[in-house]
Amino acid sequence: MKHFCDDWIKEWCDENGWTDLFIESYMYWAFPPNAVMPEPIPPKTLRLIKSQKGMCPEERTLSILAVSITIIATGLSYYLQCPMPLMFAFGFWAIAVTQLEVEHY
Repeated sequence: MKHFCDDWIKEWCDENGWTDLFIESYMYWAFPPNAVMPEPIPPKTLRLIKSQKGMCPEERTLSILAVSITIIATGLSYYLQCPMPLMFAFGFWAIAVTQLEVEHY
């Protein structure tokens, strides 16, 4: 899952003089000022961007979907008097949390 919006990274690159941004397997690379070889965007910078901007659209959509499924599952469990919808919601949350975890930086 993408944890950063490409526009956020492009905006940072433009502000700091980095050029020719490209993405390779969720790693952001660009040419620093006066460099001839691309380098990965520094992890400190990625953490700063993430703390300032928050969740990207994909993360926000997954979070809203997980909360919606939980609310529906709670209602179904009460109506059916069966725990299975809650078990489904728990499984979905387990997958969603692993997708939302940022391990790249």
